[in-house]
Amino acid sequence: MDSQLQPRTITLAFPHSWEAEILPKRPLIKPLRCYTYPREAEEVERGALEVMVRPAGKAVKFLATFALGFADPAAPTGVWSCPGADDLCAVAGGYAFVVNTLAPAKFEQLAFRPVLEVGSLLKQNLLLFVGHQALLAWSADGEAWRTRRLSSEGLRLTEVRGDELYGFGWDLITDREVPFVVDLRTGDAFQAGSGESMR
Repeated sequence: MDSQLQPRTITLAFPHSWEAEILPKRPLIKPLRCYTYPREAEEVERGALEVMVRPAGKAVKFLATFALGFADPAAPTGVWSCPGADDLCAVAGGYAFVVNTLAPAKFEQLAFRPVLEVGSLLKQNLLLFVGHQALLAWSADGEAWRTRRLSSEGLRLTEVRGDELYGFGWDLITDREVPFVVDLRTGDAFQAGSGESMR
């Protein structure tokens, strides 16, 4: 099953205080500190993302087990550094979590299920999450913004120019792609070339 999923990768674009290793499977001898995300997950071991995390300073390492969202090749799985140096983002089959590595019981599960892409916007100090219909940006203080619906189903991002993100969303009624621009400072979205806000 795992061979059909996207590769499990670690992306460290932002400065970070922790170290992480993606394990091929749950270790036979678990460390003293183990956390499961989300806490109420059932059958979490099946296809889960297992990550050994070494926080900054003298904090004790811990095993983080992230429940698999979707066993779908389109849904990413991996670990990303965040705008907050102590935060770690893990995505398991499109389910995305941000964990405070110094206090691993503190975490957020992102609203998008699934997340289809994750991108690091260094200039804006944002981690960007792409869903089927909208975008969500994460800052050092948590969720920075979320766009309105940009597509009936599926987004295609093309480029970033300054503080503007350009892309296309598919419109169900006209059966065509519609260009959009997102202001990366606010999350406000406009139809490209029209200046009209997308509702």
